[in-house]
Amino acid sequence: MAAVADKTFAEASDGGLQKVAALLGGSRVLSHRLTSALDAHELLLNGLPASALDHLVGQLVFIGKTESLEKAVGMSLRTWQRRKDAPSKPLSQEQSGRAWKFAEILAKATDVLGTQAEAEQWLERPAIGLDQRRPIDLLGTPAGVELVEDHLERLEYGVYA
Repeated sequence: MAAVADKTFAEASDGGLQKVAALLGGSRVLSHRLTSALDAHELLLNGLPASALDHLVGQLVFIGKTESLEKAVGMSLRTWQRRKDAPSKPLSQEQSGRAWKFAEILAKATDVLGTQAEAEQWLERPAIGLDQRRPIDLLGTPAGVELVEDHLERLEYGVYA
């Protein structure tokens, strides 16, 4: 199943690249038009602009500024508030990668579930296929991210176990 998930998320990164970029503010905030996964890689290496995280959080419909969101994006609310005082300073590579991955999973969940509000509610609800854990709580580690991606893949193909 992991190989299928890797393939699908790789395919989605091409088509979903613009959806992820839009969640992060698009070319206006990112100062680049992303045309490939390699463009995204370069952007993340240099660090996302802090305003990209602001835009992402501002786009959330259901998820509030909670401890779960902090874990998912790899930044405490306090640190995020301090970052607002230095908007020109880019996020670290790790913070950029976590913010990107959160946006990627949100975009994929939106595609699978139909609306962003449904996707956010799904991220916040315990899932049977994740041993009653909330998907958003698993986004703090690479292993947890893989579990959430695999679960989304199963949902997309109608395999709920």
